Parts: sequence; C-alpha cells; structure tokens
Amino acid sequence: MGIRFFAFPTLGSWIALAAIESQDPLPAGTLAVESRLQWRVRRLIINADDFGLTPGVNRAICEAHTQGVVTSTTLMANASAFDHAVQLATATPSFDVGCHIVLVDGLPVSDPSAIRTLTDGGRHGEFERNLSSFAARAIRGRLDPAQIEQEVIAQIAKLQTAGISVSHIDTHKHLHALPQILPPLLRAAKACGIRAIRNPFGRVAFSLIVGRPKLWKRWGELTLLNALASRFCRAVEAEAMITPKGSLGVAATGALDERLFRLVLENVPEGTWEFVTHPGYNDTDLDRVRTRLRHSRETELRLLTSPDTRASLARAGIELISYRNLL
Repeated sequence: MGIRFFAFPTLGSWIALAAIESQDPLPAGTLAVESRLQWRVRRLIINADDFGLTPGVNRAICEAHTQGVVTSTTLMANASAFDHAVQLATATPSFDVGCHIVLVDGLPVSDPSAIRTLTDGGRHGEFERNLSSFAARAIRGRLDPAQIEQEVIAQIAKLQTAGISVSHIDTHKHLHALPQILPPLLRAAKACGIRAIRNPFGRVAFSLIVGRPKLWKRWGELTLLNALASRFCRAVEAEAMITPKGSLGVAATGALDERLFRLVLENVPEGTWEFVTHPGYNDTDLDRVRTRLRHSRETELRLLTSPDTRASLARAGIELISYRNLL
C-alpha cells in the first residue's frame, strides 16, 4: 500500500499558516473527508475547472464533455469569456455546471467598495493577487465573513440570472479548505439553493509519484493539510450539504500525462470521488491570462477525449457520474 497524502496545485506557505491555526488534527487512520454519502462501488465525477476563462478554454471543456469523459464543470462568474461559456452551456443541456468561486487573483462581481476587506491590497478594486497574503489575512481575521458571503452570493446569482442551474460550488485555488473561508461560503451556497460542494482534500498513493521528484514537495504537505480535513467534514455535515469523499488529480495539476492519468484512474478508492481537471487550448487569449497552466491544458484535453481513457475507466469498473447524481 502506498503512502497517502493530501495535496493542492498552488499551495505556498498559506497551508502552514492554516494548519498552525487549526487545533483539530485529523484522527489517525482517516484517509479523507467522509461525506454523508457512502457507496460500495467506485464512482467518479470528472470536473473541468475554469469554465469562462477564455473562449479556447470554454471550447476545450465542452469538447471534453461531448467527446470525452468530463461530466461537470465550474464556471467563473468574473471571467472575461463568461457570456461565451453561458452560450455553450445553454446549447449543451447534458452538461452539469457549477460555480467556480473566485476570491483571489481577479475582479469581484460585487461593488468593490462594499467588500473592502477582500479588495484592500489589490489594484483598482481587484482581489488580492498573492495567495499567501490572502491566506495570512484570512487567518488573522482581517477578512469580513459577511463580505465573503455577499461576494459568493453575487457570483452564484450571476450564473443563475444567466439561466444556469448551478449544481455545486468549488473555489479557485481551493480556498474553501481554509476554515475562515468555508463557513460564509456554505451559508452563501445554502442561501442560493446550492447543496453540493467540492471536497478539496485528495488522496494519492506516493507510489504514483515516486519517479516524479517535482511532485514530492506536495507529499510533504500531508501533515499540514490533514489538520484541516476533519473540520471541513463537520462544517459541511452541519449545514446538511453533500460532498464527494475527496478530490483526485489535484496533486498532478500541470504535470498530468498519460501514464500518471492511467495510474490515478486505476487506483480510485471505493466510494464517490471527484477528479479535478483543467483542459483548454493554449492560444493567444490564454497568453493574456495570469495562469501557470498553459501547455498542460492541451495535454489534459487529449487525455480526457482519448478512447484509451474510456477503456481505462471501463477496465477499472469506474462509473462516471456528475454532481447532479449526488442530489
């Protein structure tokens, strides 16, 4: 059995700060956050993040659904290609669309003057660009929970007003792993009638990345992230919301290739899990966006639309579902 760990693609030092603040370590032997849903089969939601980022990302995500294995996506309310994404989603009724909440590195949907604790430190009413700085401010109590709730409601409402039936929520850079962000996020989701949320804590066997030194640092984040998982579980449970058992593929974001993708699929644990992906086209529109994910988006698109991927899922006996199937 490989060593299991929780990891994120863009963590930085905020994880250490958050874990230090948490006084509730994960019980020994816990593998991931347990949702209220228990299954005896292996089921997988394959979600494409960043819908709305650029037209090329939008097209790739839709192709990964109509021609591949992606079952759901999350739309960024404040992204430049939002209207284009809504058009594609409307034309694809089989697509399960959630809201990709953005609280860092972007523009708010709310009036910036009404959410000053979220935009202070940014330029021209922008959110904080630096993830570590945002997390440090959250942990020190410098972010107003009411303003977080207001902005999250505004983002979800923008999708709903555009005709999107929002199935679930997650956050850009997995910010809802922070105990200071999660409660107002859950309140906002419930206020908008949303019942499902991503479980941002993932499980990966160390044996899958043993030959990939660039990913070893993420294994070292195990102990720190474990301290946040059980608190997430209880908060979601207390609000009577639902979540998968955890997220897969997050540790490999930006480094996913055919071999690693196949190994992850072959090692999906029992229960219902989410596989986090970022397909897209690396075009001139993406050149104008601040993102570390460029060439990797096209690699993921090829993997998600490959017949070999469907064959791997079939061999592993994994059932593909969407967030709609959890409700």
